[in-house]
Amino acid sequence: MAERVFITGMGMITAIGDNVAENLEQLRQQRSGLGYTSYIDTIYKQVLPVAEVKHPNDALAALAGITPREGYTRTTLLGLTAMREALRQAGITDVQTAPTGFINASTVGGMCDTEKVYFDIVDSSKEGAFLQYIDTLDCADCTQRIADTVGFSEHIATISTACSSSANALMFGARMIKQGFLPRAVCGGTEALTRFTLNGFNSLKNVDKQFCRPFDQQRTGLNLGEGAAYLVLESESFARANNSRILAEFTGYCNANEAFHPTSPSPEGDGAYESMKAALAMSGRTLKDVDYINVHGTATLNNDVSEGKALERLFGNDVPLFSSTKPFTGHTLAAAGAIEAIYAVLAIQQGLIFPNLNFTEKMEELNITPVTALMEGVSVNNVISNSFGFGGNNASLVISKYEG
Repeated sequence: MAERVFITGMGMITAIGDNVAENLEQLRQQRSGLGYTSYIDTIYKQVLPVAEVKHPNDALAALAGITPREGYTRTTLLGLTAMREALRQAGITDVQTAPTGFINASTVGGMCDTEKVYFDIVDSSKEGAFLQYIDTLDCADCTQRIADTVGFSEHIATISTACSSSANALMFGARMIKQGFLPRAVCGGTEALTRFTLNGFNSLKNVDKQFCRPFDQQRTGLNLGEGAAYLVLESESFARANNSRILAEFTGYCNANEAFHPTSPSPEGDGAYESMKAALAMSGRTLKDVDYINVHGTATLNNDVSEGKALERLFGNDVPLFSSTKPFTGHTLAAAGAIEAIYAVLAIQQGLIFPNLNFTEKMEELNITPVTALMEGVSVNNVISNSFGFGGNNASLVISKYEG
């Protein structure tokens, strides 16, 4: 029989907090991290809102517990900061004490730094300090630097599937544990804001010049964000032998790649429907067991219609409470799945349903509306967390209250 998978540690940094506790407090206070960039040199600096971590790189290095050094990009520093907290909460002082995998996700890698020196790199007549950043563009570079710093060596992998990347990293780690390849894995993702992503999404005409409004009739697009998050996953047998503190159980997951279009989901939400349905089936929970859904909810025109229709197809007239937390953190791309998985655990632990900020008007295509005010003292036993990426790379996770 396959092992159950438990969550035993969490760490994160986002625009609303440097750790899990700060994120929880800002969610409770309903304070958004959206604003304008202090660190990106862009013509959109005071035009397009972003959710930026409120530290320059030297301060991030201090949070990550290292001295500033060559080749350590903002992406790596964000990841290291979240990693330190996740290991600390899980009581791991040395990852070598047991076989421990590291599954990391990113979409931009070190582009946050390489794009600053691009024209120096392509000019063959120039030499200089920019050379240290050439190799950091690869998404696996931040993975390897985090692994080298922390000491991972058992199994190291990098996943880059756009906005579902860290959700897929969690799935990959859970699958390895269930199949007996590893007793423990640290999974998640890290992402820094870049001009490239800001310009790229803006060219698709789906970036809002106001603070984003998921599932609202007047929505016009997303706001990008940055951050990192990691969760420590352990097999049941290892967690019990190790006397680990179990935060929640990772009961179900599915990636249903519909491949409908390079950047747009299917109008009827086929991939989202299949991923939620299959993840729930794996979890052994029923439709009525779902207490909350942290939706992908990007506030783009196509995504919210597609995801909303998928919810109505799957749950009929009894769609559970749902909300998007992206008005808090922005859309953190590869880090979003792990960040929102932690929010799912917090919802279960704290009995909270987080509000969908900035909502005012129901979408005409849907019969459902998101939760708009913080709900406290709620019994939350099972949460679906959705992360849907370009190319129809749809990932749904089911996170459940630990029942011994």
